[in-house]
Amino acid sequence: MTDMSLTAFDRYLSRFPLARQQRRQHHFYVGPTNSGKTYQALETLRQAESGVYLAPLRLLAMEVRDRLMQAGVPCNLVTGEERVMIPGAKHTASTIEMLRPDMAVDVAVIDEIQMLMDPDRGSAWTAALVGVPAKQVFICGANSVTESCTRVLEALNEPYTLTHLQRMTPLLIEDQSICGARYHASKLHKTLHTGDAIIAFSRKDVLTLAARIRQWGFSVATIYGALSPEVRRGESARFASGEAQILVATDAIGMGLNLPIRRVIFANIHKFDGVAPRPLNATEMRQIAGRAGRHGLYDTGYVTVLEDDEQWHLHAMLQADDTAPLFALPIAVGGADIEALSQQIPTWRLAECVEYLHTQYQRQQASSLQWQVTPLQYQQALLIDEVAPTLSMRDKYRLMCAPLAIQVPIARDYFVQCVEALATQQARALPHMPDWLSGQQAQYLEQAELICQHLSLYSWLSYQYPQVFTDRDLIDEARKKLNAFIGRALRVQAGYGKTQREAELGQYR
Repeated sequence: MTDMSLTAFDRYLSRFPLARQQRRQHHFYVGPTNSGKTYQALETLRQAESGVYLAPLRLLAMEVRDRLMQAGVPCNLVTGEERVMIPGAKHTASTIEMLRPDMAVDVAVIDEIQMLMDPDRGSAWTAALVGVPAKQVFICGANSVTESCTRVLEALNEPYTLTHLQRMTPLLIEDQSICGARYHASKLHKTLHTGDAIIAFSRKDVLTLAARIRQWGFSVATIYGALSPEVRRGESARFASGEAQILVATDAIGMGLNLPIRRVIFANIHKFDGVAPRPLNATEMRQIAGRAGRHGLYDTGYVTVLEDDEQWHLHAMLQADDTAPLFALPIAVGGADIEALSQQIPTWRLAECVEYLHTQYQRQQASSLQWQVTPLQYQQALLIDEVAPTLSMRDKYRLMCAPLAIQVPIARDYFVQCVEALATQQARALPHMPDWLSGQQAQYLEQAELICQHLSLYSWLSYQYPQVFTDRDLIDEARKKLNAFIGRALRVQAGYGKTQREAELGQYR
């Protein structure tokens, strides 16, 4: 039975007994992009007898694994979708959700620590900070959350050092906006140069701008969140090699990708946060703008906006102190809590347990930790209860942790089919690979991206339930086929006519 008499802090710490036995030393490397903070931590990881790199993205885990392998350090790759295990390897690069609290190492690197503030995934960074069982823990990222982290480490009585790093190349805001007082596409055309990165905040805007810039005679690389890590790497390589002159991307480039960007152009200073458009905050603008002026390639990085009246926000955000006020680090409800509570109430409904625990823990907050149940997780729990009411609570909880864009109807429908297969123990084959994947018809681009999402979910499930999701051996070939199609389609897609800004202004050229 769950012991609710323990404090939230103590209950949470009990999940990580091995970390509590270690004499952990923490090293914060904090600073802006292009300051070398992750590079320094990875050098220590490379030289260690054993270690783990905890990445915010599958793409970054893959990149660090490749870097260590090239340096002669055998390294495993572990993400929700794949396990690439090297015999005898004592290093692992993994996504942060795949933290192994039962595997002791000499060195751990936690990257992009400011992701603690992410409303959906922040609890994974708390788990790494509190629970990674390493003698030396290197914590890299923006300085915004450092004080909230050190407060928790002080409560644990674990020592830490702080190293503040500065950019290795200056970042300058250009004196003039691209278009002056009012946006006009032709003005953007005249001012584009090789090495420019145009940042938009929707898939449609990215594809529309990319298609138009190709029509203007430039070669273009395209990066946005719906693309798989493999496609993003391919597009990054095209830009890095000079095959593509211009990069058009979302804020997906804000983490980790080392790209030879000379100038960042914000095509918008607002982004949709799932509820409504809002201005970019200081941390976001710094992460993105800081990609300009790659050290060793450019002496200076430049950043600008499209219209004059957007410059004040750019200046304000790049000059602002982005240190977050002290906040309670988010922690996730655990499977053991759910199982114990379901017997205690009793109930078979996952959503009821999640809601009950959320309410209980809100009443007994620890000052430095806060239980986090996201609205999307709760929706996922409701859906699982509806589709498979008789599944065990352990299985329901595991499914609640599955990677799913539940707000996307097609993704939701595919998840339902997978849950039904699990509930009936009926073997489920890989998602269907259409015949058009052998061509490059751009009208199927979005459909291919959705199949990629289905494949990611199937891959994740194949590790949890191999007896039901039986086609794991076919996943790599299917992924290669999908990624190749998407790469071809990106080069010929025609966009959506107008960007959101142009639709609002009622003009294009």
